[in-house]
Amino acid sequence: MKNCFILTATLLSSAHSFGISTQSTRAPTSLNAVGMGVNGFGRIGRLVTRIMMDDPECDLKAINAGSATADYMAYQFKYDTIHGKYAGSVETEGDFLIINGQKIPTSRARDPKEANWGTLGADYVCESTGIFLTKEKAQSIIDGGAKKVIYSAPAKDDSQTIVMGVNQEQYDGSENFISCASCTTNGLAPMVKCINDAFGIDEALMTTVHAMTSTQAVVDSSSKKDWRGGRAASGNIIPSSTGAAKAVTKVIPSLQGKLTGMAFRVPTIDVSVVDFTCRLSKSATYDEICAAIQADANGRMKGILGYCDEPLVSSDFETDPRSCIFDAGAGIMLNDRFVKLIAWYDNEWGYSGRVVDLMKHCAAVDAKL
Repeated sequence: MKNCFILTATLLSSAHSFGISTQSTRAPTSLNAVGMGVNGFGRIGRLVTRIMMDDPECDLKAINAGSATADYMAYQFKYDTIHGKYAGSVETEGDFLIINGQKIPTSRARDPKEANWGTLGADYVCESTGIFLTKEKAQSIIDGGAKKVIYSAPAKDDSQTIVMGVNQEQYDGSENFISCASCTTNGLAPMVKCINDAFGIDEALMTTVHAMTSTQAVVDSSSKKDWRGGRAASGNIIPSSTGAAKAVTKVIPSLQGKLTGMAFRVPTIDVSVVDFTCRLSKSATYDEICAAIQADANGRMKGILGYCDEPLVSSDFETDPRSCIFDAGAGIMLNDRFVKLIAWYDNEWGYSGRVVDLMKHCAAVDAKL
């Protein structure tokens, strides 16, 4: 049988082990479920909430939504253009969002300290507003009673960066502020780790062909920082910068000075693809490279790194729970040390799953201290 996006029983089991929603009603909440909160109810905040609500190891205690009222939050949560209508029940009662019968307090605090995370039992909070991405700013969430803050974006200071499947063992409980890096870093780093461990990487360039995001303009607008970035996302291919390659070197330090990259923003709503072109330290055939990636996809990175040998396109990977799906049929090789490798990633759903995984991982490590 071909290796592809189709979720077999094995992959479903793996997805569940990583806290990934398959949009079905979850089992009863575990007695050891982690008390969680969500600060910010945008694209990632809502998908993180979906994943938490379908994972019995998560117990969502509070959502701070900024300005959205509970009834609008219910609408936003229930309906999603890409990921479909939520399979469970969604209701409201005053300021409570009721999902699958569970009452979740919501707030609209500009200062997240006022969300009272600790009082509500939200020990681990996903920061998904994009605002509180430094220790100094995110301290407000800790001051509100949370134990740890996990950023669903790259940190803007020296907060620890963890990419699940790549360097999660570096979290030892001593940090209160942890970044899950970016969707593209998660979409690239697992494949890079596999290749670097097996063959070594002397130098590399990466390009992500990235779906539109809400930071872009629907029609031609203005951007003093990035003139091209101010052009209509829906009608252009837009060259852009990305910090994803640099972030990979944070989690794989041996690659510092060997890897950089760029992005093209394209007019699709979701799912992106990364082109990784590298010079290997050791000679290899393309079949050997594929075998190494497939071994990791079925082994130590199962549920995070995927392997696909079918001729699929971007929409086939919508709501795929894995971080990075290697496309065996799309890569090319110039010689035994110079190769171009291609990997797909759902920059929304796959990444949101890793945010939840990281929150659970931090809680598991902390519980042993």
